Amino acid sequence: MSSGGEQRPRALPAGAPRRWVRLLPWGLAFVLCVALLPTTIHVLGNDYGLNGGVASTLAVAQTAPLLLAVVRPLRAWYVIFAADVAGALAILAVGLEERLLWPFPPMEIVGYVGLCLALGLREPRRTLVVVWLATVGAGVGLEFAAPHGTSGNTTLFIVLSGAVLVLCGALRERYEAQRRLAEQETISEAERGRRTLLEERARIARELHDVVAHHMSVITVQADTAVYRLGGLPPDVREEFTSIAATARESLGEMRRLLGVLRSEEKHGELAPQPGLTQVGQLVDATVRAGVPVEFTPCDADVPEVVGLAAYRIVQEALANVVRHAPGAPAQVSVSVSKSVPGDGARLTVLVANGPPPAPPSVPFEEDRTGHGLVGMRERVRLLGGELDTGPLPDGGFRVAARLPVTPPVTENDSEGAA
Repeated sequence: MSSGGEQRPRALPAGAPRRWVRLLPWGLAFVLCVALLPTTIHVLGNDYGLNGGVASTLAVAQTAPLLLAVVRPLRAWYVIFAADVAGALAILAVGLEERLLWPFPPMEIVGYVGLCLALGLREPRRTLVVVWLATVGAGVGLEFAAPHGTSGNTTLFIVLSGAVLVLCGALRERYEAQRRLAEQETISEAERGRRTLLEERARIARELHDVVAHHMSVITVQADTAVYRLGGLPPDVREEFTSIAATARESLGEMRRLLGVLRSEEKHGELAPQPGLTQVGQLVDATVRAGVPVEFTPCDADVPEVVGLAAYRIVQEALANVVRHAPGAPAQVSVSVSKSVPGDGARLTVLVANGPPPAPPSVPFEEDRTGHGLVGMRERVRLLGGELDTGPLPDGGFRVAARLPVTPPVTENDSEGAA
């Protein structure tokens, strides 16, 4: 029989968050020892007629290991089981009155049932079966040796120990199953979050490819046509333009091959230009047609394509969450550019806020974890070195605010140099 393999034994509820729960088994074992030790000595010595030294030795062997049962119940069972059988044989050797119970006095049954409680909560099913079979064998064997006319309690002893072992073993297996299920759910949730993050990063990479590919194509065209647009270029300058065009075309080819790895098999390359700030108004109009009243403050500033694309996607995801989780709630969309100040460049501020929905949503915000909304927002803002602030509002609504850098920070030294 095994008591848990090579793992270090732990007290029964050692993983409980509350301290009093972790100390409860020790308290119960101590109470049993204190109550059963003097009682066993008195009953074995006075009622069953055992010698005082023998009665004390048996009492200690039958009760003290209950403290060990908190951390090593199987080892405690070896001692208590042997002591109970030895006690029965000792009683049989000195003679037994007919009015007394055989083969186990009541206090021994109480201690053994407490031991079975510890065994059931700690040991595997196979060990519990072996323990109960040994209990049945010892009880039946001693019953055959019982003096004529004594009152036997073997049936009660076997039934009580078996019932406690089965009940506690079932509780332990149920707890283990729930613990493993919780671990699997945690692992699955972590894997799902990681997969969502990777998918969103691949999506952002595909979109950035389209933006960068446009600029690379412009460079290629300008380098190829420079010799025709600019007359009288020296040969070395022409070779330089030719080299620039060849390098740009090679870079475009490498990017297309990389994009082929990032694209999924189910999706084909998008041929339409990537959206920007100018398309945010169309996005708001589509949301209004879906039944969400939106107040829109536009911005006509000229920002880099990557920044405009990130702003569009943030507004898109935020409004999608409003439609999904707060249908009918009024929303506000604001896009503005702050002026460049020393120490901080110009920034594009994107704000999407919605009020409480007319009726409680059937699915709490982001609880279903099936969308990429907040994950995509964070990744886009992190990629650009911006800031993202999301969270519920006091009135029951939700707010998404992003600050995206448009120009690099301007220091005082730069300003003085420009002056």
